[in-house]
Amino acid sequence: MKDRGYYEGFGGAYLPEILIATFDELVETFQAAKNDPGFWREYVDIMSTYSCRPTPLTFAENLTRKFGGARIYIKREDLNHTGAHKANNVMGQGLLVKRMGKTRVIAETGAGQHGVAAATMAARFGFKCTIYMGEVDVQRQRPNVFWMERLGAEVITVREGTRILKDAINESFRDWVTNMDTTHYVLGTACGPHPFPEMVSFFQSIIGKEAREQILEIEGRLPSRIYACVGGGSNALGIFQSFLDDPVELVGVEAAGKGLETGQHASRLSSKDASVGVAQGYKTYFLQDHDGQMKETHSVAAGLDYVGVSPILANFSEKGRIRFESATDKDVVDALSLTIRKEGLIPALESAHAFAQAFKEASAMSKEDIVLINQSGRGDKDIFTVADAFADPKWQEFIKNKAEEYHA
Repeated sequence: MKDRGYYEGFGGAYLPEILIATFDELVETFQAAKNDPGFWREYVDIMSTYSCRPTPLTFAENLTRKFGGARIYIKREDLNHTGAHKANNVMGQGLLVKRMGKTRVIAETGAGQHGVAAATMAARFGFKCTIYMGEVDVQRQRPNVFWMERLGAEVITVREGTRILKDAINESFRDWVTNMDTTHYVLGTACGPHPFPEMVSFFQSIIGKEAREQILEIEGRLPSRIYACVGGGSNALGIFQSFLDDPVELVGVEAAGKGLETGQHASRLSSKDASVGVAQGYKTYFLQDHDGQMKETHSVAAGLDYVGVSPILANFSEKGRIRFESATDKDVVDALSLTIRKEGLIPALESAHAFAQAFKEASAMSKEDIVLINQSGRGDKDIFTVADAFADPKWQEFIKNKAEEYHA
């Protein structure tokens, strides 16, 4: 990594002058914490006593038998506090906020899991908290909005632009410029200006550190292949980092939405629709038109419809170290249904992208191979979207009756 967070041309810190001093403070605080062994010990301690770490590896015996190929293991980030890998990052950033002496945090959220995690961290440390969320995501992730507000956060609905994640990020930066003396922006994924990609990856690396130790203890060898879904890239980088120097194939799975050919997707590194540009303070692949205007994206999973991708992943894609694929909404719903029925596990729709790709490939692998799927979150939050996707008649009747009761 070069100065100011460049990863062989990707990344950087493209900032308005007014934010430079704030970012300099953040860089200095993060680097001091990163070089302090006591800080990592403090971080691991709070994650183990407050957030249920280490999360286990689960052998998917029934799925392994069904596909008849590789042995399938699942890293259970759904068992992390607040139901996803997001707590890893926000608790780490919360410790940095304490070091900087700030009293308020802001965050963006799409699927809502980062928002809930940020609100939880704020409650734990006693910070004021504001969450920005696109209007589209507020509607499809209402349960998470409910919990953010119960945790004491102010949830602000963003009605500008496409009203999804990228617009929530824009509003968060506008807030930060106005309140930077007291406020820290808890960016939720490994994107944005330096040091956010490095910082978020650092805290999420706890996933891969655990997974490596666990699979060696259970199987006595490393997996042949690891799958993780990719929105911004934090959960993927979290599990991939500990295996980068090993002969392990790493597979990131993006959202193909309604199909790459339709243009209604969020595939940056697995399609030909993205190009390199600079937006939201960093350089990476974005889904943009010839004038640099961001395109609308689509995914059944609210956390995967971001228009950009981590500059670290863009670099690994260019170097061929990580293979990127994509899964359609239909692939994802089918994979989710199969995982629920066969293993009694309910992955988030985001995580189900990784399952979908693993299921496509597992049967062609040897029984001696091991694959590891990162279940980055649980599906409770997706009840409305999943029920609609399954066209569940009992659920539809329940919603209808509730609506009638409300308006009675």
